[in-house]
Amino acid sequence: MSQLQMRVSDEDRERTAQQLQHAFAEGRLTQLELEDRLEIALTARTYGELLGLIDDLPVDQPQAEDVVELESKNGHIKRGGDWAVPRRLRAASKYGSVELDLSEAVIPHPVVDIELDLAYGSAKITLPDGAVANVDAFRSDWGHVHTSDVPGRPRAGAVHVVISGRAKYGGLTVRYPRRRWLAR
Repeated sequence: MSQLQMRVSDEDRERTAQQLQHAFAEGRLTQLELEDRLEIALTARTYGELLGLIDDLPVDQPQAEDVVELESKNGHIKRGGDWAVPRRLRAASKYGSVELDLSEAVIPHPVVDIELDLAYGSAKITLPDGAVANVDAFRSDWGHVHTSDVPGRPRAGAVHVVISGRAKYGGLTVRYPRRRWLAR
């Protein structure tokens, strides 16, 4: 199934409706165009339907690069906090580890592909709550692959992370953010 055929959530519909209303306020859409597009947006079932409504409008927020490559020979690769996740991320490290925390990141894509190329290091990927991860295309020669309680099948409205690649002497851990006992 292509990304455009994936079903959308109520939040996706609402986000698109807000973009349309913003475009109307800027004078980019007429009242009639706004009404027609809002009707479609609020009843859309797939990403393809929603994207067709806004693809001729400028994007307000900076978009993540389509493909990003991170590489380190001896050091660690670490990303966390508020960062823009690309559609496809390739991380390669010969003697270091990779730590990608997506829990607070901006993820504009319904599917994110992460390719890991590790020789002597491990990788840890922290997903946002509700996201799913498919690790079927990842191989570890002398390590473990641990996904804990993270589902692997796509879910409607959830970010789907597809992890591929290899770790020669390391492993992969995919998990949700840790909960703090004292947090209310």
